[in-house]
Parts: sequence; structure tokens; C-alpha cells
Amino acid sequence: MGYSVTLSHIIMVISSICLASVFSAYAFYTGNLVHNELAHNINDYRGMVNLRLEIVYATVDTSENPYFVIYAKNVGNLPISDYTFLDVYVGEYGKAQLFTYNFTPSSGHFTLTDANSNGVWEPRETATIRAYPINGISGVVFEAKIVPFKGVGSSYLFSAPPA
Repeated sequence: MGYSVTLSHIIMVISSICLASVFSAYAFYTGNLVHNELAHNINDYRGMVNLRLEIVYATVDTSENPYFVIYAKNVGNLPISDYTFLDVYVGEYGKAQLFTYNFTPSSGHFTLTDANSNGVWEPRETATIRAYPINGISGVVFEAKIVPFKGVGSSYLFSAPPA
């Protein structure tokens, strides 16, 4: 009888050690998941804060085919090279329309030229954005807004130049 009690005690100790090991492994796994998710969120927030654009000036080019001209500065810490994720809204105040990026000037799209024309909008560099409306430009007060995919955008109110 003494031998079977000792054997059952050994089995219970070994099983409790195994159960404690499984529990601690699960606790480490869950803690690692929480840590990774938190690190990912912090990295996303850091990228969002480091991508900031500011409209410096905007006007209307009143040539034969009028278009909007926006001068914007990259005041963030990250360069921008893919302009397809950049939304530009321009138009009469309260009626601005969305313009998407296109390398060649065309109605309903905008083109972007950085200061040194290398195709990368570096931090502290000013870019020229030209937005080509589908219809003509009419109105007195206009608004322009630039919104990056992630990050802080900018808006600007301006009036048309005197005729």
C-alpha cells in the first residue's frame, strides 16, 4: 500500500508540473500577442504623426483652360513618393470635389511636381499641385484640402484672382 501511494504522489506531482508549464506557456503567448499588437499600433501612430502636409498658398490659373494651383509643403519627417494615396479636394467653398492623381494633366485629376523634380516629395520640400476640374471654374471663394492616406492633412481658403 505504501508503494502505490508514493507512485500516485509522483504521478500527481508530474501532472501538476505539466499543467503549470502549459499554463505559463499560454500566459507568455498571450502576453506576446498583446505586446506585438501594442507595438504595431504605436508604429502606425508614429507613421501617421510623421506624415504631415501643409498648404502654403493656392490660386486659380485663369488661362484658356483654367485650373487650380496649390503650393504645399511636406512638414512631416517622411518622404512621399506614391501620390496615388493622396486625396486633393478643391473647388468653390462648400462644393469642393475630389481629384485623384494622374501623371499627365487631365480633367478630374491632379498632377504633382516636387521642387527638385526627382519624383520624391522630401520633408521640408514644397510641391506644386495642379488640379484640373471637369467643368469650368466659377465662384469667388474657394477651398483646397490635401489628405494623405495616413497622416495629418491641411485645408486652405482662397479667393479667385481679380479678372
